[in-house]
Amino acid sequence: MKQETSAPGKIILLGEHAVVYGMPAIAVPISTLRAGAAISAKDVPLTILSADFAANSDALPNPLESMRTLALDYLQIHHPRGEIIIRSDIPIARGLGSGAAVSAALGRAIAILLGKDIPDDALNRLVFEVEKIHHGTPSGIDNTVVVYEKPIYFVKNQAIETLEIKQPLHILTADSGQASLTREAVAHVRQLYQRNPAQIRTILENIRQAAEQARICIRNGDHVRLGELMTENHQQLQGLNVSSPQLDRLVDAALAAGALGAKLSGGGLGGNMIALVKKSRLNAVKDALIKSGAASPVHTAVE
Repeated sequence: MKQETSAPGKIILLGEHAVVYGMPAIAVPISTLRAGAAISAKDVPLTILSADFAANSDALPNPLESMRTLALDYLQIHHPRGEIIIRSDIPIARGLGSGAAVSAALGRAIAILLGKDIPDDALNRLVFEVEKIHHGTPSGIDNTVVVYEKPIYFVKNQAIETLEIKQPLHILTADSGQASLTREAVAHVRQLYQRNPAQIRTILENIRQAAEQARICIRNGDHVRLGELMTENHQQLQGLNVSSPQLDRLVDAALAAGALGAKLSGGGLGGNMIALVKKSRLNAVKDALIKSGAASPVHTAVE
């Protein structure tokens, strides 16, 4: 009998890039976009198959093989048998946590296949190790929100704080059509910081303050102010030169159609933008995003 595990995508509401420097960020899972791993107890050496994430690639280190090794070492099993098929509807290289979601789903699948368990705390640590392959120097926010599938207020090397959502957040995620590699965006900001530390430090401090205020807004259900903070955060990210003309066009279109706030989400230099929208304005904002070049905006209700 086949079983399947899964893990969600994620978006960063506020705080990207500043989070790399030890400042807070807020992230939420996108439960409507998921990576999955189908388990078959076949009498063959453990085989991992995927159309999108080649398990047998010559590239080193291979993320799927790395997750396999980490999980088996954790479980102390060395000659597993069976088959796992990876699938994902989370777009790759778009800042939506695709790599973390695939790793989390695979780790859970390996444990179930072998009749074992990897607690979330341990799985989070394992997925973080694989995130280093994808992103170089990740903050840890992707793996954390993906593994626990809860909205979080995240500060690197501090205890995880789960956010209580007073009123559901209706968020539209729109793809700019441009690939976004977080490792390149992080390296770009680091170069800016090295060239002009005072200016970049000021921008990062403004992002920190926005994230701290947003935590209060979410707790109190103040979506109007939360939207304003998101838009301000986008302007700060523009100051880090990680936006793009298409991302800016989508942000402007969402705001003009009545979104409470809009910004790029993730590393930038492409990828996705997100808009905080009243439920009554969802269709209007979605139509505006499509007219501005976004393909099939995704609605997520975070509760």
